[in-house]
Amino acid sequence: MADKNVGPLDSLFHEKSMFVHMGGSWGKQRELEVIKSGGIWYKKADIHEVSVNIIDNTAILLNRIDLLAVVGGNEVTNPFMVTEVYVKQNGHWKLGSLSFTKLLTPGNR
Repeated sequence: MADKNVGPLDSLFHEKSMFVHMGGSWGKQRELEVIKSGGIWYKKADIHEVSVNIIDNTAILLNRIDLLAVVGGNEVTNPFMVTEVYVKQNGHWKLGSLSFTKLLTPGNR
């Protein structure tokens, strides 16, 4: 995402994947367009905690991060809990959902 390289993301994201950001929610094609155009440029994520739970063919990842991004031309840093949900199909993991929940305190506390 930091490199705005949507090729590998296109194959990672499930066709029915959904993305939730502070500014709204949308599907795969719009997410790829937002990344490619730099509408949201994920510059750097400082990762503070990671957990993974696997339930059958579903993996749920929780990541507490501080995200440095450029949004609408403005550089911002926000603390988030990022939820990633993956489904395993035909032996491959596909991203089904990616949600950013803004936290009230910075991630490094």
